Amino acid sequence: MSLHLQRALMLFATAFVLGFACPLLTHAQSPQPSPTPLTAPPPLKVISKEERQQLADAKDIKERLKLSIEFSGGHLSRAEKLTMQTEYEQASAEVGMYHALIEDALENLSALKQDSNKTRDLYKRLELQLRGDGPRLTSMRRVTPLEFAVWIKKVEDFAREGRIEALNSFYGHTVVRDKTPDKPDEKPKETPTPQTPKTNQP
Repeated sequence: MSLHLQRALMLFATAFVLGFACPLLTHAQSPQPSPTPLTAPPPLKVISKEERQQLADAKDIKERLKLSIEFSGGHLSRAEKLTMQTEYEQASAEVGMYHALIEDALENLSALKQDSNKTRDLYKRLELQLRGDGPRLTSMRRVTPLEFAVWIKKVEDFAREGRIEALNSFYGHTVVRDKTPDKPDEKPKETPTPQTPKTNQP
């Protein structure tokens, strides 16, 4: 084999190797996009069989609301504890049960006679509970991974809307309307100007 042919083959082989290796090196050095976190399935809004039975056995709406607040508070406390233990899936399930109980309470209150002091007292009690629950949900969401935190945010918004509904129920009846005059076009009577008494000139 001639020297000229050997050099030509070496140049061809070198060019082939470089042409194959360079794209691989460029691809390896390019920054890889971070994968988008997948959203976890939404937590089920369910009330356990035992809790539902106790709610059904309540003697009146006041006792039922008391149980709803007690049960929902228990689920929220367990969700907080599980979140601190990084058991996010189980915490999400507890948040779902919390959501179901508050939703059930609001539905029961909405069926009552709204123009009633008793109903407004019940709404007030629920509003106080939701007022305290809001910051707890927010704190829990901030330390929860995004795939679970999106569902906590939805429950957080739901609790805020429920509180607004409760506030509207007992503040909507206390608006005092301004009294309007029977004859708005009637002008007020002018006050007579006092006259200076005449004095006798000298």
